[in-house]
Amino acid sequence: MHSKNFLFFMIAGVILGFIVGGYLPGFALATSFIGELFLNGLKMVVLPLITVSIANSILNMKSLERFKRIGIKTFLYYTLTTSIAVGIGIITVILLKPGEGISLKTETPFQKEVNFSIHDLIVNLLPPNIFEALAEFNVLPIIVATILLSLAILSVEWKRDLQLHKLISELDIALLKLTEWIIKFAPIGIFSLIASKIASMGGAETIVPVLYSLGKYVLTVLIALLIHAFVVLPAVYYVFTTKNPYSYIGKVKEALLTAFATASSSATLPVTLKSVTAAGVKRTVAEFTLPLGATINMDGTALYEAVAVVFLAEAYGIDLSMGQYLIIFLTATLAAIGAAGIPEAGLVTMVLVLQSVGVPQEGVGLILAVDWFLDRCRTAVNVLGDTIGAAIVDRYSKLEA
Repeated sequence: MHSKNFLFFMIAGVILGFIVGGYLPGFALATSFIGELFLNGLKMVVLPLITVSIANSILNMKSLERFKRIGIKTFLYYTLTTSIAVGIGIITVILLKPGEGISLKTETPFQKEVNFSIHDLIVNLLPPNIFEALAEFNVLPIIVATILLSLAILSVEWKRDLQLHKLISELDIALLKLTEWIIKFAPIGIFSLIASKIASMGGAETIVPVLYSLGKYVLTVLIALLIHAFVVLPAVYYVFTTKNPYSYIGKVKEALLTAFATASSSATLPVTLKSVTAAGVKRTVAEFTLPLGATINMDGTALYEAVAVVFLAEAYGIDLSMGQYLIIFLTATLAAIGAAGIPEAGLVTMVLVLQSVGVPQEGVGLILAVDWFLDRCRTAVNVLGDTIGAAIVDRYSKLEA
């Protein structure tokens, strides 16, 4: 589907969802199964997509030696900036409290408090039964196990001529195609989810309070994204390169504008490569870091997911504990590594973060009303992080040359 047509249908789905949910609540509730099917599709693909994407990104480094020499630096940069982005998102949403003022209802039971300890978190990072962890959507140990297995494959692949990398690469392509198919149904799924949510909240009289709360939510996400894009990332660039970050951002603005227009890191990749090489980054470094970044460096997506989960928790009246905030921080950071660089892919990993702290997943229907716009904003931040990462890796590769 053409991106302009897709955007039109997304907006149409949002508007119709509010109208039907407000004025035809019976029809909205009767057709709510469509939204449930869309959510089930997202949940079906999310774990395979994340694990295969992470594995493929690591195996694309070809050898353990190359991973040690360049890959570790790249991964450390991506993890650092993504974790900072998540922290900014959580702090911003806690301060602004956009979810207060509406009261979402759900039939899904949730646990308001959890018994949490650092000891349990560390011990549970290695699952005693990987299949049980998969069945229970236990995200953190699955990601850790995937990284360890991928490094093990990387260490022996070149010696034994294993075909696992080729298999995983083909699986990654197939899962991306399956995800694209599911996302194509997003306008219909969004219509159904919004309509049923508005209808269950009381119909037309709830539209204005919901729109007001969504407006605060959009403002919260944008403030957090702006802080990360124009304060944190420039500061990181300056610390590691001692150059003017805003001059560099001006040189790669074409990539940022393309990212906003396409809402896809992968579709923007050719423009990003052209922009960073024109800005002085070595092409060999750019060709390594940027495709990797388009797959695993999702600062904006991780920040957005953290804000969205806390927003929905507020809307459902769930008081999150410090342990749950830490779980959101870790899950959003690690899940973003496996987010696909395609439009609306953040919806896929959002399911994992919601699941990790027990926030009802049908709440996604509410934030989908504005996700078509925020997706473009967070994609531009994702690409900005990629370009700055390429410049930093290039700086230190020169020192080692």
